[in-house]
This record gives sequence, structure tokens and C-alpha cells, in this order.
Amino acid sequence: MAASGDPTRPWPEEVAVVVVGSCMTDLVSLTSRLPKTGETIHGRKFFIGFGGKGANQCVQAARLGAKTSLVCKVGKDSFGNDYIENLKQNGISTEFTYQTNDAATGAASIIVNNEGQNIIVIVAGANLLLNTDDLKEAANVISRAKVMICQLEITPATSLEALTMAHSNGVKTLFNPAPAIADLDPQFYSLSDVFCCNESEAEILTGLMVGSPEDAGKAALILLQRGCHVVVITLGAAGCVTLSQKEPVPKHIPTETVKAVDTTGAGDSFVGALAFYLAYYPSLSFEEMLKRSNFIASVSVQTAGTQSSYPYKKDLPPTLF
Repeated sequence: MAASGDPTRPWPEEVAVVVVGSCMTDLVSLTSRLPKTGETIHGRKFFIGFGGKGANQCVQAARLGAKTSLVCKVGKDSFGNDYIENLKQNGISTEFTYQTNDAATGAASIIVNNEGQNIIVIVAGANLLLNTDDLKEAANVISRAKVMICQLEITPATSLEALTMAHSNGVKTLFNPAPAIADLDPQFYSLSDVFCCNESEAEILTGLMVGSPEDAGKAALILLQRGCHVVVITLGAAGCVTLSQKEPVPKHIPTETVKAVDTTGAGDSFVGALAFYLAYYPSLSFEEMLKRSNFIASVSVQTAGTQSSYPYKKDLPPTLF
């Protein structure tokens, strides 16, 4: 890598959206029903997909036209090699995609029955080895980004360090506390410019049941009081609810009703789209950013698969841009 003071080598400073997060290989088996303990059953289809919240969010931002970089760790194995190739095909910088011999690439074994019910076993693997030293190597690209996204599929300490780095350099932070942990370090709230979670995550974090936009507004208020600048709670087909320190009155932003085929990864599509708008359309009202992100996420649920369902800019209405 070039020294930061070398004007002849282009540092990836044009990267607008940096994601520090996870890569998972999804091993998906489709069956008529879920097996009982000790039972072997025949499935009707098997496929391997690319998942992990960090990579998903990065892919959606990239497909909308964002210049992106993913700071992550995969194994030195065939899944890791395939994942790096997948990122490159999506136009994502892999300069800080690290490979390790000490763990396998993160994997999710997923069994889905005819009703769409599933059982999932996740082995985070190499994701948990992403550490502070890796972040220091990526410090230049993190500190020059417009937006940085983090989640909790890597160790919370690494996510917290990434948020601290970004925040101290004036980079807008978008934190997605997923999978949620009840005793989240209080610093996560104060370091989040935008704190974005779904209903179930909001329930874990606040202890309140979230079954409606009204409930989401109450939960969002608790999260706001913990120090977030802006809170967004996504509600699937019901859109999202937001409030901020400037406007602490909850606002419900509904979304269009569509026929959902597969909702897997829709939340990540929303987060990736929101990061894109924060980075490239900062003069838009936040409410308008959320409306557009809702729309993009609603497109993703109309096709099967996770990243494979994420729309490209060319496939979306020009009015979104």
C-alpha cells in the first residue's frame, strides 16, 4: 500500500461508504418439512449464497452506485476465495478484505420448509477474528469516508472501535445493532449518528414489545434517550418509524404493499440504501431518504435470495436518483 503522503498513488479516498462487518456463506437446503432430531430427510434443492449483514449492506450500496469498501475477514479456504470474487464482481474494494488460516469463512447452514419456516445455524468463524490491528490498517479509508456502517456479527469491541474511529474523524456513522444484545455497551448509542434496528432488535434492546408503529415510536424514544442522534426502527411491510434529537416526535413512514417472495436480507437492503443516500444525497430530507430506502427494500423482497435479490440502479425508477 502507498504511504498516505504519496501524491502519485491514488489512495481509495474516493470511497464514500465503508462497511466494517461480516461475510457469511449461506448453505441453503429447501425441504418439504424440517427434520426431527436424528432424522434424515430428502431436500428438493440446495444452493450456496453470499450473506452476512456487513457484506449484504455493502453490496446494496454498491449496486446503487456507491463507491464502497468492505473491511472484513474470511478464511483462507474456497468459501473465502469465492467471497472475495463476489465482492469484486459487485465493484466493492477488497483492499481490506483479510484472509486468515486461523478460522473458516463464516457460514450459515439454513434449512427452509415449504411454508418458508427455517432453522439456521451460524458459525461466525473468521468474522470474529477481525480486530483492532486490521482497523488500523484501514484507518485511512475509514477516516475519509462519508458514511461508515457497522453491525454485531463481528465482535462488539471491533465494531465499537470502528465507530470511534469514524466518529472522531467526522464520518457519519450508521449502526445496525444486529444480532441484538440486551446489554449493549452504552457507547454504541452516543457514537451512532443513525441507529437503525428492526422490531425484534428494538424489543431486545428496550424490553418493550414492538408490534405497531406506535410501539416502535415508544421504543425509539428510549433509544434516543440513550444518546443516539437519530433512531430508525424498521417494521417490514409497515415501513419504518424515525425520530431524532432535533425532532423527538416519532414519525411513521409507510411503504408500498408488495407481494413478498423472500424477505431474507430486506433489512440489509434498507441499511445499504440509506447509507447510499446519506453519502451521495446529503441535501435530501431524512424522511425522503427513508421513503426511497423503503422502496428499494420492497423491491428486494419480490425476488428469492439475499444479495441476488438486491436491485441495481439501472433497474430502479430514475426518480430515486
